Amino acid sequence: MWKDSETNIDLLDFDYLIDVAKNIILDESLTPSSIGIYGDWGSGKSSLMDLLQSELSKDSDVLCVKFNGWLFEGYEDAKIALVGTILDEISNRKRLTQKAKDSLKALYDNTDFIKLTSKIAKYGIDFLLTGGALTLTDIAIGTVKNNLVSKAKDAKESEIEDVLKAFKSKEVRKNVKSFHTDFAKLLEQTKIKRLVVFIDELDRCKHETILETLEAIRLFLFAKGTSFVIGADERQIRYAVQMKYPEVEGNQMDIGKEYLEKLIQYPIRIPQLGQKEVQFYIMCLLFENDLGKDISPIMDIIYKGKQENYLEFELTYELIKEKSPELADKLKDTISLSKQISSVLAIGLNGNPRHCKRFLNALELRTQMAEFRTIKLDRKVLAKIMLVEYFKDAFYKRLAELQANENGKPKEIISIENGEWDEADVLKLWKDDKWIVNWLNIEPKLSNEDLKPYFYFSRESLKNTAFIKQQNLSKEAEKVLEDLLSQGDTSRKEAIKHAANISDFESSIIHKSLATKIETASVIEKGIFQSFIEWSISRKELNIDTIASLDHIPASRIKSSFIPLVSSFAKTLNDKVKIVEIVTKWKEENTKLKSAIEGEIDNIKF
Repeated sequence: MWKDSETNIDLLDFDYLIDVAKNIILDESLTPSSIGIYGDWGSGKSSLMDLLQSELSKDSDVLCVKFNGWLFEGYEDAKIALVGTILDEISNRKRLTQKAKDSLKALYDNTDFIKLTSKIAKYGIDFLLTGGALTLTDIAIGTVKNNLVSKAKDAKESEIEDVLKAFKSKEVRKNVKSFHTDFAKLLEQTKIKRLVVFIDELDRCKHETILETLEAIRLFLFAKGTSFVIGADERQIRYAVQMKYPEVEGNQMDIGKEYLEKLIQYPIRIPQLGQKEVQFYIMCLLFENDLGKDISPIMDIIYKGKQENYLEFELTYELIKEKSPELADKLKDTISLSKQISSVLAIGLNGNPRHCKRFLNALELRTQMAEFRTIKLDRKVLAKIMLVEYFKDAFYKRLAELQANENGKPKEIISIENGEWDEADVLKLWKDDKWIVNWLNIEPKLSNEDLKPYFYFSRESLKNTAFIKQQNLSKEAEKVLEDLLSQGDTSRKEAIKHAANISDFESSIIHKSLATKIETASVIEKGIFQSFIEWSISRKELNIDTIASLDHIPASRIKSSFIPLVSSFAKTLNDKVKIVEIVTKWKEENTKLKSAIEGEIDNIKF
């Protein structure tokens, strides 16, 4: 099993990204600097930052500080937490001079102004973001009071007066101006050549926390000799800014984009993994499992191979055998398995490392469960079945039903593997599904296998709801699903607008969630049914699964208002025969649908 966390071993081929970031940080002419490590959820941002930190920490003159704003959220103001974490790390350095200790104490004392800004923020006055801390002399209590009333907030005049007095104080204004200068002096006194602050998990925080953390960087800690490395999905940060500062009507400026470009000087975007990179990543994860976490022998082969020919390098059984026949024999099945599943996972999971790791964890978990029951599962067979489970839920369910009825050896799987689709009964619906056709060609063949034990250990996923809850969708996919389930027309339109950004796997999970909602509801809501249909229209690869789901809904649960929606879906299909069969069956079994179906049948047919 593999932890769902960052790693300090470069399994994602990030060495060139590490070198670029390291050069920026150590370049004297570029300090102070801010680097954005951008990537989708699960793309490896945290791992890249950990690898970069490990590389930089080899230099004793470089101090690396890791800050996770999400851990402090709800307990402490983000700015205070960030400043405090940095000062704490500096104070932990051995042999501080007395001057450094005095400077450190002064900086600790001066963090009071940060607390004051947080107190003012609750009054709805964004002083920090407008540079207002230095222009408060003319602001009166009445101005603040009026501001609060307009925002439906309240506060005692004495409390407001205390805050304004503090900010009008010459000493505090001096501290605001000189904080970054004093901070730079502290770095000199402690002989820290570079202070590198790694800010991770920022996109998991609330919008207020995101902005507070970024403002702390801009206003207080951007001193010479410092670098900030921020790992985040840039879309989430831009969204946080837009929520704080809504667009002004008639202004075409993307404020979120502008804000981020001004704050982050050097964006480094993690590219989506291709098939070759996914195969390499999966292979290395499996090597960890096979070699007891010590993969240094294989990593040495990889490192030397890349040095010789980086662009053409490929880790093969033959290459490993040339270097170490014993090691090659031990890893032969693993290499074969990684090739078997990598092409499907690379496309279906958009090359997302986290989802790849979770697929392997599910594979390993089921293998272990079988071993505890003294049942031997072939990993290649299990992996092939799990691929269809992940991406083609309706087909997977039909296959599960067939193997259960035919003692683990459905004759239909023999037929479709031989290309005899007309003999395959319910499975022939997928005859023209390119994904299924390609999947059938993946080794090994299933026709000679007893599938019963493989489906036995996946029975929880067949219940659907439990399986869906385990998937931990990305934030964007979560929001899409939430909007589709809300049943509101505006939310649904917003969800459909983002359909193209969702990976095949997450799209399948969303489809599965909607189908489950329809299957388990005592009464099918029109809004949910409409979301199901419109999501299916937006994702063409789900068409056949949608037809299979519609075929399984009893006519007694179909409402007349659903028929125009089915008609809209039918218009997007090249072959409408099966839909015509389904609605005809509904009409025969539920007379209440007769007029609605007869009114739409021409639209459905043509």
